[in-house]
Amino acid sequence: MAIREVLKMGDPRLLRIAVPAPMLGNPELASVLQDMRDTMRDLNGAGLAAPQIGINWRVVIFGVDSNPRYPDAEIVPYTELINPTLTPIGSELEDGWEGCLSVPGMRGLVPRYLKLRYQGFDAQGQPIDRTVHNFHARVVQHEVDHLDGILYPRRIRDLTQFGFTDVLFPGQELDDD
Repeated sequence: MAIREVLKMGDPRLLRIAVPAPMLGNPELASVLQDMRDTMRDLNGAGLAAPQIGINWRVVIFGVDSNPRYPDAEIVPYTELINPTLTPIGSELEDGWEGCLSVPGMRGLVPRYLKLRYQGFDAQGQPIDRTVHNFHARVVQHEVDHLDGILYPRRIRDLTQFGFTDVLFPGQELDDD
């Protein structure tokens, strides 16, 4: 369909709390999902939330297979997750470097729950209920944060671990998530 412009940090639309997305039989939802797929693929991202393209719905997509930007990451199956809920399993957090298409050129060390359960629906209205850990859990938390108006820099505990990618990781080819 279309590659959409990704909103950047500072745009007030990224700070809104998204509303539940309309479900089955909604042609607009199908169109938004297609645009999100096209945009994420074009930018080689690990995920994208509808608010990042200006759509204030609780919709995220994510997935990583053999991506050179994440050589050590486990495969995360491509998922379209509508109206998600997250439930942390345990209290263990793990710090990991994150970037974001809405915060281009920067990375930060972000604590995330190591294990969680996520629930929601796919584009056909079928329930999704998964328990995940490590990178998969991180990706889901990052994307769902967008639905609550949270960009990853707000989660950073030590701002000395936040900066421009080319300064933090000189000589490495890292893109934004």
